[in-house]
Amino acid sequence: MANSKYEYVKSFEVEDEVMFPNLIVVRVDGRDFRRFSEIHEFVKPNDEVALNLMNSCAVSVTEEFPDIVFSYGYSDEYSFVLKKTTRFYQRRASKIQSLVVSFLTSVYVTKWKEFFHDKELRYPPSFRARVICCASIEVLQAYLSWRQNDCHINNQHATCFHELVKHGKTEKEAQQYLKESGKKEKHDLLFEQFGINYEKLPVMVRQGSCILKTETEDIVKYNESGAPVKRLRRKTSTVHSKNIVGKSFWNLYPKLLKELGGFVDDIRKIEPDYIRSFLWEAKLLPSTWIVIRIDGCHFHRFSTLHEFVKPNDERALNLMNSCAVGLLEEFQDLVFAYGVSDEYSFIMKKDSQLYQRQASDIVTAVVSLFTSLYVTKWRDFFPHKELKYPPSFDGRAVCYPSSEILTDYLAWRQVDCHINNQYNTCFWELVKSGKSKIEAQNILKGTQTPEKNELLKQFGISDYNTLPVMFRQGSSVFWDKEDITPEHENGTCNGTYRKKVVVEHCNIIEPDFWNSHPSILNLKP
Repeated sequence: MANSKYEYVKSFEVEDEVMFPNLIVVRVDGRDFRRFSEIHEFVKPNDEVALNLMNSCAVSVTEEFPDIVFSYGYSDEYSFVLKKTTRFYQRRASKIQSLVVSFLTSVYVTKWKEFFHDKELRYPPSFRARVICCASIEVLQAYLSWRQNDCHINNQHATCFHELVKHGKTEKEAQQYLKESGKKEKHDLLFEQFGINYEKLPVMVRQGSCILKTETEDIVKYNESGAPVKRLRRKTSTVHSKNIVGKSFWNLYPKLLKELGGFVDDIRKIEPDYIRSFLWEAKLLPSTWIVIRIDGCHFHRFSTLHEFVKPNDERALNLMNSCAVGLLEEFQDLVFAYGVSDEYSFIMKKDSQLYQRQASDIVTAVVSLFTSLYVTKWRDFFPHKELKYPPSFDGRAVCYPSSEILTDYLAWRQVDCHINNQYNTCFWELVKSGKSKIEAQNILKGTQTPEKNELLKQFGISDYNTLPVMFRQGSSVFWDKEDITPEHENGTCNGTYRKKVVVEHCNIIEPDFWNSHPSILNLKP
């Protein structure tokens, strides 16, 4: 990032490293998936196609991130366990959970048609995620047992509930009927009234699914004598077990024992409150501006493979802007956003109580929905270009205590936009002229703004400021008023307005912008 007088705002970023020897678990949950499943007409109580889609996404996540060695999921939830020695992104909770939830979201949208051939995706799905710190292998064992027990309880209740409704009871009557009933009563209800042996239901819905990596011998070639040459290959498998934390199941997989450790005893009673104490709870400071900054993950490679125009692809930038508009329309507490290249900063109002100001919920919900919008809107901006692989983003939340510091943060990002864009414009003009990338870097090394402007004149760009303003100043997204009152014959109107999200390309460093839009942040620097 570029150096400027605004650099000091970085000091407000708080490190969130998960310290050794804690084991790291990332739990991902569907955001408002009850509504999503109803609108998309999922089969109740369990849609096996939807469950298989989630399992396929979990497999992709496990294969994408080598440090994930075990995953367990059911319904719209999945828990991903990283090996105990992981240094994945320096064990930073915000980075890990946002990348995992973003990639899973991207894969979910990308694979939708593969599983639901005749069903349109009506709106972008999104997920939330949080890190669970397991202080020991015993805590991990208790956590996984808790989640599998939750799977059983929820599925048994849902099966009973939908059978009762199917056979004439109202939803309220079914809820009342099942109130305070235990496992045995529900088991008997299903068998005696509806002829359903609960133990005969598909194992996936009763026990959930495990994703793990095993090593198998594969024949890679044959030697001169015709004998097979074998090599160990890692293979990702989906398995099911009635007790995923039993020693007998765990001991079947030496890889798990090596990467995580083994269970000493089989676990019995679970205390959920004990497990919840290990949840990574990071509440953001009250009465502060919250900035959620997201960045594309490995977007240099992504832009190269998708043949983005260099140094700026207007279609890609407009896609990012469209996603930002979608975020502000979805989360009413977001009041302003600023973006450049593959980065966007979203500002949440000071008094926001979204997700009780839990950093993990806020960041991952924003990152997930942004990712989902990016994939679903891809065709709108690149109608003739296939999405070659699922893109992903990471994010973090930072609190700024005053309006002045907040506007300095935005100024920092806009200065960074200018410096980077001017450099990139020079760099790509040099490359287009025949210089190698290394030669272009050496020519630009140590040059300042005036020297770069002179260099651009050699390539027919007489004035850098004539380049599109979106490239030079980035994009600002915010709520604004639109006059919708028809003008009367005498040229007057009664002042009827509606709010809408707009995208503008302007100088947000100067006070004039904020003075002309005082309602955006309720501030005037």
